[in-house]
Amino acid sequence: MEYEEFTIEGRNAVLEAFRAGKTIDKLFVLEGCKEGSMQTILKEAKKAGTVLQFVKKERLDKLSETGKHQGVVASLAAYEYAELEDIFKKAEEKGEQPFVLILDGIEDPHNLGAMIRTANQAGIHGIIIPKRRAVGLTAAVAKTSAGAINYVPVVRVANLVNTVKELKKRGLWFVCADMQGTVMYDLDLKGPIGLVIGSEGEGVSHLLKEQCDFTAGIPMKGEIDSLNASVAMGILSYEIVRQRLAGESL
Repeated sequence: MEYEEFTIEGRNAVLEAFRAGKTIDKLFVLEGCKEGSMQTILKEAKKAGTVLQFVKKERLDKLSETGKHQGVVASLAAYEYAELEDIFKKAEEKGEQPFVLILDGIEDPHNLGAMIRTANQAGIHGIIIPKRRAVGLTAAVAKTSAGAINYVPVVRVANLVNTVKELKKRGLWFVCADMQGTVMYDLDLKGPIGLVIGSEGEGVSHLLKEQCDFTAGIPMKGEIDSLNASVAMGILSYEIVRQRLAGESL
């Protein structure tokens, strides 16, 4: 299946996309360009919570397909984002305790796509990603997910810490992937749960980690000290699956 990169360029086209309620992941704007219709575009972007990036003309020229970008190129989500309620609805429909994946700062589209694919197989009811400093639902993510993007709700939020606090009030508890954490086999990972995975370089942010109830470590015997983020997510997800299945058979 081929996925098309969704980009729009030119002031009128971008403005109309905002007014039509299209989900724009990121807006690339020429540095110092804020006059006339661009001011209106910037206001619409702020209202929609779109990530803004001011770039040099060379970058815009590279992003542009027509060469007539007029100082602005918009990157649209390849798929629509879900709402938090969609995750709870999915769990309820399956008669299961909510199982949520929180991804902090995943910037590689292939990692996100692989995680969506694994989430679908592991029975995760939804994924939550941040609006900033993270990849969105791009065409590359959709392609890597091998179709799983059609079945796993992905929610994009402004603040992961606040979202976790909200979910804790709704009965979820959270486990965070951490190399120094308690070995995952020694943790009780049943019940309504949120699994938090950070980026390979930075890991889970300090503020988000503080909100987690436990940290889980994966036993590692090799010479290098970390796993690819999507691999770590898969291992921890399936330990949660194993414990859930064991609990059902009691």
